[in-house]
Amino acid sequence: MIAEAGLAALWFAAALAVLQLVLAIVGIRLNSRAVRPEPVEGLPFSSAVERKDSASTGSAQTGLRGEGVSQTSVGAHEIMAAVRPIAFVQGLLALLAMALLITVFVRSDMSVLLVAQNSHSDKPLLYKFAGAWGNHEGSMLLWVTILGLAGAAIAVLEHNLPKPTLIATLGAQAAIALGFYAFLLFSSNPFARLNPVPADGAGLNPLLQDPGLAFHPPTLYIGYVGISVAFSFAVGALVTRDVGPAFARAMRPWVLGAWIFLTLGITAGSYWAYYELGWGGWWFWDPVENASLMPWLAATALLHSVSVLATRDGLRAWTVMLAVVAFSMSMVGTFLVRSGILTSVHAFAVDPKRGSFILALLAIYIGGALMLFALRIGTVRQGRTFDLVSREGALVANNLLLSVILGIVLIGTLYPIVAASFGVQLSVGPPFFNKAAGPVALALVAIMGAGPLLRWRRDDGNELVERMMLPIAAAALAGAGVFIVTGGIAILPFLGIALAAGLAAASVAPLWKRNLRRTPLFTWGMVIAHLGIAVSLAGMASESAFTKETLVAARVGEPHRVGPYFVRLDGISPVIGANWSALQARLSIRRGEDGDWFVLRPQSRFFASPPTVTSESAIATVLDGQLYTVLGAPDGQGRWQLRLWWKPFVTFIWLGGALIALGGALSLIGRVRRERKASYREAYV
Repeated sequence: MIAEAGLAALWFAAALAVLQLVLAIVGIRLNSRAVRPEPVEGLPFSSAVERKDSASTGSAQTGLRGEGVSQTSVGAHEIMAAVRPIAFVQGLLALLAMALLITVFVRSDMSVLLVAQNSHSDKPLLYKFAGAWGNHEGSMLLWVTILGLAGAAIAVLEHNLPKPTLIATLGAQAAIALGFYAFLLFSSNPFARLNPVPADGAGLNPLLQDPGLAFHPPTLYIGYVGISVAFSFAVGALVTRDVGPAFARAMRPWVLGAWIFLTLGITAGSYWAYYELGWGGWWFWDPVENASLMPWLAATALLHSVSVLATRDGLRAWTVMLAVVAFSMSMVGTFLVRSGILTSVHAFAVDPKRGSFILALLAIYIGGALMLFALRIGTVRQGRTFDLVSREGALVANNLLLSVILGIVLIGTLYPIVAASFGVQLSVGPPFFNKAAGPVALALVAIMGAGPLLRWRRDDGNELVERMMLPIAAAALAGAGVFIVTGGIAILPFLGIALAAGLAAASVAPLWKRNLRRTPLFTWGMVIAHLGIAVSLAGMASESAFTKETLVAARVGEPHRVGPYFVRLDGISPVIGANWSALQARLSIRRGEDGDWFVLRPQSRFFASPPTVTSESAIATVLDGQLYTVLGAPDGQGRWQLRLWWKPFVTFIWLGGALIALGGALSLIGRVRRERKASYREAYV
């Protein structure tokens, strides 16, 4: 009965989503009627004179029609008051459904079709638990669960927005959830039964049988859902014509939280693919990797835009538009991963009919949001203006460049799919993305370095050049050092290393001549996040410029060289794991002629359920890089294929990602603390 209880929880949650949406619509309409001024005889309804007169003659109107207006107002208040508890209960029911799905996976209940197709009784407990979302239906249920919990959190925690805007936001959130509930209940039921019951399951994809499965999808989905919340805030503000600093301050923690989790998810996913797939790369420009990168690019632009609106009352239209674009990209990613139109190690193999369902949802949500944006953007005031040479100007330039990169990635990802629909088979790979997006990204980094050194509203160009002298000197010294040591490398990695040094120097500019103990926490967050970008960029450029690769057919006892390391194959031995068997190589390694010997043990694993062979890399991490080793197949002549890489400073890529997320977390904590203090002062001082 566990599966049936889970399905019932889903149905009840969907019913509450319908009720939440309907009550939000009715409450907002009644509220708009209650506050709408009555027409004055002889004057047009939209006249400014009429609005002033009606506001000043409220008592007379109350005598004539006040009873009806009062009843409407009370009714609107009561209806809107019911939306919050409904959103809270809906989130709890979604959480219950997810918990029950995890339960049937942990218990290996093979009478549930999803368990039989994606689990096995011999799997370790961790993969039974995480396997609940290591498939199409389970991952969609995880998505809608986080979505429901986010709606519940808004209902409980948000108290600063005007009630109509908050209720409109919860209504938009319910509309998003309703589409995914319909998708699960009518197209991808995670609790469907199987008869007859098989003796055991087909097993989980071996590439997913890694601890990364336990945290990578949840972090990404929290990021995606955080973007959906920002989208709901934008829709709510457009519906109630309330786009302003208060709306931005309410939305900013959600955008920042989503951006943090997207950063963590992408960083963790990059390292997971790096060591699990055995290809030696950290980013493959795979369509599914791009599906997570595109929302991050849009969320990065949105984060800067919403901060300007919250603190400086600028970029109002930009903020709303970017909220729509960011959510659009998360929906596009969902479609790409689950539509069945992609061939990828990351994608779920799904019936294309389900992809059509998701495509319909994408068209409804994004088309509706764009239509609402077009209809209401005329009601959004411009906000405060600023000069081109200012921090706001730099942020607008950053947003434009981020949008260009987003467009490049989107076109490169979708173009092969569109071409295939016309019978043309082609692929767009790393050469295109690197050449097209690389120069734009470097220009973005250069402007990012100048941003913290600019003043708000307006600045002087000559003074900016003076403040930029230290970052420029750091970039020049780094470039000169690379040229002297290496004799020259490719232009993009060279510029990447130089700009990384300049950005690192510029990142700490907000701390110059300040009392560090009194520096706000969100300022520290900005510094650390920008510094993380510099560290990641240095790692990317170094890995691209200095990586050494050796592919050999090795006999036992033969030494081989890769970078500064000597590698010797000592032997091959069988190994048995929990639900796999493997051939394991013993590699004796030392650095240079006088280094100490150490051992790495890469494996070639075989999984019986489902039958799959995987390469398990063995990696040695040192301060200046990683030695990456992979065992291949025998050649029938007593030799074994070995792939060896020396990757200088590659760990900077993920260290930088961690710093970016840490900076975001510090900024989030600092902003929330400041908002709470401000609210307390308004309420009690």
